Amino acid sequence: MAEAIIHVSDDTFEEEVMKSELPVLVDFWAIWCAPCQMIAPALEKIAQEYTGRLKVVKLNVDENMKATSKYSIRSIPTLLLFKAGEIKETLVGVLPQDKIVSIISKHL
Repeated sequence: MAEAIIHVSDDTFEEEVMKSELPVLVDFWAIWCAPCQMIAPALEKIAQEYTGRLKVVKLNVDENMKATSKYSIRSIPTLLLFKAGEIKETLVGVLPQDKIVSIISKHL
């Protein structure tokens, strides 16, 4: 995992995501999820390239049922882009880095 990506939990979600001054890309994932592992390098690059403009966080769905349930996460990986505490984009599945960047960049 890159240091640029922050791991959040049900306990830290409010502070790290909802109250963030930066837009936040939340990766709902699980250790056993192969597609989640496939998208991880792209998210690490995005987190590093957009430092100071975007926060990238990971939330393990197996360990954090409250947030997983609240946002109706049915399949992983699911990426939710929050800005000012509101969901602006929902991306499901493995997407190429350039596709993720093109979707999130309009909110930065």
